[in-house]
Amino acid sequence: MSDVKVEMYHRPGCGFCYRAQALLQQKGVAYQGYNIWSDERLHAEMMARTKGRTVPQILINDQPIGGCTELMALERSGELDRLLGRA
Repeated sequence: MSDVKVEMYHRPGCGFCYRAQALLQQKGVAYQGYNIWSDERLHAEMMARTKGRTVPQILINDQPIGGCTELMALERSGELDRLLGRA
């Protein structure tokens, strides 16, 4: 399996964040999490990197893929495994 960098901007109490985290954990994917409530600069960084305003915002190898809805759609289509270097 190749080294794939997965990052997720999230906040506490976010159901969509928990769903995205659960899917990544279920797949055994290690990811770097950024709690945007712990540091206001992280929120600005998230918007600059992803152009997204809502959480979660997920990046795979520095490419924004969107949020939970987009992550789940990638999983349903089988594309997520390809992006993770598993296909």
